[in-house]
Amino acid sequence: MKLVFIHGAACTPAVFDRQRSAFPDAVAIALPGHGVPGGATDIAGFADAVERQIAAEEWRDVVLCGSSMGGAIALEIAIRGRLPLAGLVTIGSGAKLRVAPAIVESLRRNDPAVLETLADAMFAAPTEQSRAILLAQFSAVSAEQRLADFLACDAFDARERIAAITVPTLLLVGERDIMTPPDRSAFLADRIVGARVEVLPGLGHLAMLEGPEATNLQLARFVDSIRG
Repeated sequence: MKLVFIHGAACTPAVFDRQRSAFPDAVAIALPGHGVPGGATDIAGFADAVERQIAAEEWRDVVLCGSSMGGAIALEIAIRGRLPLAGLVTIGSGAKLRVAPAIVESLRRNDPAVLETLADAMFAAPTEQSRAILLAQFSAVSAEQRLADFLACDAFDARERIAAITVPTLLLVGERDIMTPPDRSAFLADRIVGARVEVLPGLGHLAMLEGPEATNLQLARFVDSIRG
């Protein structure tokens, strides 16, 4: 079984470093425009790129695990049903990802202050260290791609298609996630047969960074349940 992690908007695969340490056979994909050539302007385009890489690498029994925008990409791939997935995990994601117009406008102006605002909003209890980690992530992605990412999130709406997902699904969300609150995961669970929500106590939007042990425990249990 192959865990494949998909990072979120304005980030890189490094957000999953603690997961890759815990699951040595796992991989974290770099989306186009995020440390690798290319770019995409919508969730469908990112999903195309992920599907191509999985097919090219000939990975089998894939469990997709996406954070935020990465979760939307994973949902899109599962809805399409082109890949024989073994499972699906989202972390702080949803069927529709609204972005505040003020955030979009600040990103359009390339206002550096908005990056600090976003960095703090990703954690339940932001610290200087967590802010520095995330700002380093943001700086690795161009201003143009950061804007494209958040516009892609804002345009994403799969609410009417979610029921097409038939693979085993785990929906992880931080209890204190203000970007995609727990009700977004509950919405998904109500529409995906057999899906399960796990609310991670005291954690925010990037639960895998803020609470890697709790996140990894849930991931391990889910993978074990699929293996039977």
